[in-house]
Amino acid sequence: MNGSAAAPLISVKDLHKIYQVGSQTVPAVAGIDLEVDRGEYMAIMGSSGSGKSTLMNMLGCLDTPTRGTYFLNGTEVSTLSDDQLAEIRNREIGFVFQTFNLLPRSTASQNVELPLIYAGIKARVRSGLVAEAIDSVGLSDRCTHKPNELSGGQRQRVAIARALVNNPSLLLADEPTGNLDSVTSDEIMQILGGLNAQGHTVIIVTHEEEIAARCRRVVRLHDGRIISDRTQTPSA
Repeated sequence: MNGSAAAPLISVKDLHKIYQVGSQTVPAVAGIDLEVDRGEYMAIMGSSGSGKSTLMNMLGCLDTPTRGTYFLNGTEVSTLSDDQLAEIRNREIGFVFQTFNLLPRSTASQNVELPLIYAGIKARVRSGLVAEAIDSVGLSDRCTHKPNELSGGQRQRVAIARALVNNPSLLLADEPTGNLDSVTSDEIMQILGGLNAQGHTVIIVTHEEEIAARCRRVVRLHDGRIISDRTQTPSA
């Protein structure tokens, strides 16, 4: 599963996703070619209906393409079964969602531990990995708190720690600051930028220009196609 060091982490060729709505076919993604190297910090942008959420779902192995190929870390995932996709998601991809997706009755530590339980990691190993992940987002003093005892920014930090705990190949963040105020958004983006600086590959799906400005590469979609792909100097 490691792939060649020189090969891109993500390689997408002629990717299509077509939905059948009644008698109509609706192309949500219409022939995308994309490569993402290890260690990149990238934003995927586009207005509602541009295809960015559909593309994110396919990159995150939450959905499969109608046609085209998708290689993730050397494995062609576009042809895998649902069970195989679930295994890839747990091993290769860390998700951060706008709505946090935390279990309300579980503590921060218990939420972060979940991917390790799914992966079959022994309890004595899990505790150390959980502590390390929570410390990496600055929440060691909140590990026994439940989500309703945490602020929005703290909940998102827990979600980031959960995404990181399996040391995935790819950190995929869908509108990670969408439910946060500007100060807290800045804190979350600093954490994501810091993780990228440590070598993590980070892709952020966003419609906010100021969020995309923090990334080194911005891919813009329109009508299911890439209309621009450029690198930039990230804003502070």
